[in-house]
Amino acid sequence: PAPPLPRRIDDLLADRPRVLLRGDAGAGKTTLLWWLAAHASARTLDDDLAPLNGLVPFVVPLRTLRARGGGFPGPAELSGAAGLVIDTAPEGWAGRVLEAGRALLLVDGLDEVPPEEREQAHTWLSQLLARYPETRCVVTVRPLAVEADWLRSEDFAELRLLPMRNEDIQAFVGSWHRAARLSEQDDTERLDELERDLSRQFDQNPTLRDLARTPLLCAVICALHRRRDGFLPETRWKLYRSALEMLLGHRDHRRRIGNPEGIDLEIEESTQLLQRIAVWLVREGQSEFTRDQALRQLRRALAGMERVSAQGPPERLLTHLLNRSGLLQEHGDDTYQFIHRTFQDYLAAKELVEDEHLGELLRHAGEESWQDVVLLAAGHCGRRELASLVSGLLDAGNAHTKESAQRTTLPVLAALCAQHAAWLDGPVRERVRHTLQAVFPPADDDQVHALARLGESALALLPPPESLATDGPLARHVVQLLGRIGGSAGIPHAREWSAAHPSAVSRLATNWSAFPPDEFAAGVLAHYDLAEHFVLAQRAQLRALRHLPSLRHLVVSGELPQEELRAALAELRLEVLYLHMNPHVTDLSALGAQAGTLQQVGLDTCPGVQSLTPLTELPSLVALSVDAMNRPADFLMPVTGLRTLSYLEISRLASGQVSRLPAHPGVTHLKVSSDRPVALDGLAAWESLRDLQVSRAGSLDDAVAAVREHGRITRLRLGLTSWKGLAPDDRPVMSLRELAITAPQDSAHLALLGRLFPGLTRLTLSARRSAPELDLAPLLALPHLQVTVRRGHTPLILGWERLGDRLRVLTY
Repeated sequence: PAPPLPRRIDDLLADRPRVLLRGDAGAGKTTLLWWLAAHASARTLDDDLAPLNGLVPFVVPLRTLRARGGGFPGPAELSGAAGLVIDTAPEGWAGRVLEAGRALLLVDGLDEVPPEEREQAHTWLSQLLARYPETRCVVTVRPLAVEADWLRSEDFAELRLLPMRNEDIQAFVGSWHRAARLSEQDDTERLDELERDLSRQFDQNPTLRDLARTPLLCAVICALHRRRDGFLPETRWKLYRSALEMLLGHRDHRRRIGNPEGIDLEIEESTQLLQRIAVWLVREGQSEFTRDQALRQLRRALAGMERVSAQGPPERLLTHLLNRSGLLQEHGDDTYQFIHRTFQDYLAAKELVEDEHLGELLRHAGEESWQDVVLLAAGHCGRRELASLVSGLLDAGNAHTKESAQRTTLPVLAALCAQHAAWLDGPVRERVRHTLQAVFPPADDDQVHALARLGESALALLPPPESLATDGPLARHVVQLLGRIGGSAGIPHAREWSAAHPSAVSRLATNWSAFPPDEFAAGVLAHYDLAEHFVLAQRAQLRALRHLPSLRHLVVSGELPQEELRAALAELRLEVLYLHMNPHVTDLSALGAQAGTLQQVGLDTCPGVQSLTPLTELPSLVALSVDAMNRPADFLMPVTGLRTLSYLEISRLASGQVSRLPAHPGVTHLKVSSDRPVALDGLAAWESLRDLQVSRAGSLDDAVAAVREHGRITRLRLGLTSWKGLAPDDRPVMSLRELAITAPQDSAHLALLGRLFPGLTRLTLSARRSAPELDLAPLLALPHLQVTVRRGHTPLILGWERLGDRLRVLTY
């Protein structure tokens, strides 16, 4: 199979009815949910997301509910959860919408729920979805707020909003300036020049690019670049300071607005008032506030602000801040918030430093919701304060055990605080370096994610490649980190690690876009035989493929014109080709240049492809993967003409019925996924089939009946599937040797396996979060069975010791 690839969020949401979406601050989580809500209700979603049109969106902003002091809403309360100004819903209306499967549940800000209440949130959501199982749902959360697969037992897929790629940043710059030209048509020529200049700066300045990886910061950079005629701050902290000055000090002046409320505040005066509100929100773990809450904070601030107090009472000053600051917005009846959480954190950090509360920052530094506050506080610190903050973070990290995530995240936070310091004691800097060195090499994905925040400065801390076991887990994590950092500075390290660890070539090749294209191709990839390695190329990398004559496995991702693809393929001799997320490819005849060698083809999110018929001209094709989203019934018919085909994968099958697929007599491995339970009717027509994998069946009973009727399937893999309906007197399935399935809610069902599958030798069970324990004792009666348990949490496993070496437990 091809390596996992980044994909557009609309593409990923299309065939995943339930999604837990992780993303950093400013990554666009909240914007995405409201975008989905607005377009679904207006029926303006197209392409992959068109099935969401007409669904009724229920937005549940958990931060708002927290600010109001409310609990988790029941069905009747969902329509009012977002605080929108709408008519009162008829009694029972929301329940009827949910019951009919016409609801789109959008739960925002799970990280806003205190850790001690998150299990309550889990129970609320699981019970709501169990009652209304056809409800589509998206939940957002910051990356580390809940453990991996926290909602897996409710059939949630986990997605992560990735940082914007270089080409995404350039596209954002173009879109931002197009929008600016619509509102300022008399400034078009200047905006054209500014767009070209900023695009050039992003292209040439990796530090600036790294600052712009989230939509929020990219928008701030665009605005500041325009405001400052092309001159930009060089650090994240200075970006926020400049943005605040722009909003607080220049916004009304530029718009020629005087003092409509009769209030005249200097920048620092407005900042002092706002930071009192901000620090209260951070301390309370909230991001929204009521008018009364804000007034209490302003009264305390005004005790030391004589000039401001003379201009009016707190009520009048709050109205001025709401109307004129550009930093606050109304979010519902008597509910307000900062325009983005990051500005709240910046102002709270300023207040904590000025009020000498470094100790409070250090006490909370291990909490994810405080880490941006700590990082931004470093920019507000003087020399002595910064040294105390950095040293305190290192001490806090060392207080944790080596197995704790804080042993890595806190030293990384210390290093980031020290990174842009104008002055920091030499011994403190050396202690930062020494402490960080101790957490290298990274031991798991979480450590890789944490250390990647250091950027190029992490490269100097990498261990020598020869010091780690060849292609061992530690070496793989170092290579993963290298791929995350990328850049010109990473190329010498990539070359060294590829020489010492052969598997590094494939891992780095899938991260080619993180490095300069030609430099990486000629300096790293060209030095190795790539016959067994996947290479991921986007449009920027296509021309550099000329450096790679040994390339055999290629993934081409992203939008590029048909003719550019044809020209690139003409010079290659590929065995495996995947086309990914390219709407411009319409004709597969370009693959004819590979007719003598091409054995495997994948088409994923290429909606422009009109026919699969050109694939019949590939005499060596043995494996095919096709995305069937929004395809007519006859689109897959040419598959039957692929005489050498043995592996077929059909994803996003709208009908969810195997009988709708053209049966291929030679296919031995079939994989089918759909956003609905897959009906295995018509399976008998697949005469050679031995290995079957489906995203989920209607029930295990249905799957057993279909496999029994077929009579020759030896391996069956099922996604989340109900065990209900299995009967002990069902006729056995003699052919099956391997079964992978979600564990039953009631472990007693496991006793049926020996009777149903007497020839079973391998069983893989995925543990359910909703089941507190998994009792393997019923499997003891099957002495030849090898058992693997996969778990994303830690259920109590009973009977494991009696299985001995026949049991493996994998934690993911």
